[in-house]
Amino acid sequence: MPQLLSALKRPSLLIIGCGDVGLRVVKLLRKRWRLIALTSNPERVVALREAGAVPLVGNLDEPSTLARLAGLADAVLHLAPPPNQGEHDPRTLNLLRALARQGRVRRIVYGSTSGVYGDCGGALIDETRRVNPASARGRRRVDAESRLRWYGRAFGACVTLLRIPGIYALDREGGDPRVRVARGTPVLAAADDVYTNHIHADDLARACVAALHRGAPQRVLHVCDETELKMGDYFNLVADMHGLARPARITRDEAAMQMSPMQLSFMNESRRLSSARLRRELRLKLLYPSVVEGLKA
Repeated sequence: MPQLLSALKRPSLLIIGCGDVGLRVVKLLRKRWRLIALTSNPERVVALREAGAVPLVGNLDEPSTLARLAGLADAVLHLAPPPNQGEHDPRTLNLLRALARQGRVRRIVYGSTSGVYGDCGGALIDETRRVNPASARGRRRVDAESRLRWYGRAFGACVTLLRIPGIYALDREGGDPRVRVARGTPVLAAADDVYTNHIHADDLARACVAALHRGAPQRVLHVCDETELKMGDYFNLVADMHGLARPARITRDEAAMQMSPMQLSFMNESRRLSSARLRRELRLKLLYPSVVEGLKA
């Protein structure tokens, strides 16, 4: 009976987009929160349950499958990306419409992207920088952020927006930088290179947890480490630390002929993110304050 009463008193968290980072959050919170994970893939139900979350099958692209989300949780961690096309994010709109049916949610943490700023010419920027997305991908994120802020004001929910750069970890599927280097993907020549920003997947999960507890209402936070490296130098570091050949350097004109529009979009944007607000407001001390520590882990 004491265990049952304790479970009933635990706050409930609905995780939308419970992939690699979401599962890291589950690992951190499963003893203190009641966790519910939305998945559009029934084949993931067993894995989510084994990780410590209650699986719920639903699809953000199909509003009729989201009816059960209303009144289900005290807080929401929204990590699902927008669709791959269009100027808006209908998935976030569908989610908020479902949540609005009862309005129980008091806190929402959203994983956005630093791509909302577009190209900043390598400048060091903080969260007061105006958004200026250069791609439809960035504009979809701005749309999602705007909808979430509106929901927070309309329903009295504390909405925290996490603007996230490149996520990496050596145990992260799709986020192990050694794979890119081993594949031989080239990088820009030094004269054309751009600054990139990084966060280890474990530190991102910890930032999500900190935002659920201490995020201020309608606040934007950069979730990044303190590394200041250009993209080519970062992948050179990966190669050197793991005994791989350094990637070839090519000009921007050569990259335009060899790379996909998605790859080029990252190479057309240069900025350095300040993480001062993350440290000051969330009081988060990173496990991996630079990519050197993260690549050694």
